[in-house]
Amino acid sequence: MTIQQAQQDVDSWIKTVGVRYFSELTNMAILTEEVGELARIMARKYGDQSFKETDKDKNMADEMADVLWVLICMANQTGVDLTEALEKNFEKKNIRDVDRHKNNEKLK
Repeated sequence: MTIQQAQQDVDSWIKTVGVRYFSELTNMAILTEEVGELARIMARKYGDQSFKETDKDKNMADEMADVLWVLICMANQTGVDLTEALEKNFEKKNIRDVDRHKNNEKLK
């Protein structure tokens, strides 16, 4: 699935199954919540916190998909083509960071 196809599929799902998009502000709050859920799993799996019983059944891939879903919703609502945005972001990073990471002593 391409990013463009994902944007189209989410839009189709929202308009048929989901009835309509939530407001942009509501989706921003939902995105924050979903990132928090992902952070909780990451902190327990890779960090110093231990899993609570209620967190043991959480699926990191599913939480990442939730984050992506809401981000796609926000892109659709605001007219952002994520394929184009990501391509431009790569260009920016390639110009800005061409030597930056190679010369970073902490990364050696």
